[in-house]
Amino acid sequence: MGPYTIGQLARAVGVPTSTLRYYERSKLLRPDGRTGGNYRVYGAAAVERLRFIRAAQANGFTLDDISALLSFRDGATARCKEVQGLIKDRLVDLRKRMEQMREVESVLRSSLKMCLQFERTGRCQVIDKLKRASTSPPGKAARRASK
Repeated sequence: MGPYTIGQLARAVGVPTSTLRYYERSKLLRPDGRTGGNYRVYGAAAVERLRFIRAAQANGFTLDDISALLSFRDGATARCKEVQGLIKDRLVDLRKRMEQMREVESVLRSSLKMCLQFERTGRCQVIDKLKRASTSPPGKAARRASK
C-alpha cells in the first residue's frame, strides 16, 4: 500500500505522529517525498522499517543501536559480530537496571513491612521517613531514604 501521509503511517504502525517525527529527527526514518501541500509521504517500505524499529525497541535495543542495526540490515551483509556487540552492551545495561530494580524492591518491601508494623499507631512511618529525608542535605537524604 501507499503512499501514506504521516497520520496514515502512524495509524498503520500504531504509534503517535510525534514518534514518527522524532524518528525522522533521529535519522531513523525519512519520508519518500512531499506533496504539493508540503505534507510528508511514505511508501510501503516505511511500514516495514517502522515495524523493524518497534521490534528492535521491544527487544531492548536503544535508538542508537537500532540505527546501527538498520545500517547492517540495509547493507550487503549482516555483520553478526557487530550485532553481538550491541546485544552484549544491552545485556550489561539490563543487568545494571535489574540490580537497581532489586534495590528498589528491597526498599519497597522494607517500607511495606514498616507500614504494616506501625499501622495501628495511626501515623505513617514511611511518610515521616520521607519527610525527614526531604529536609536533609542531598547526600544524607538519599542514604536515609533507602534505610
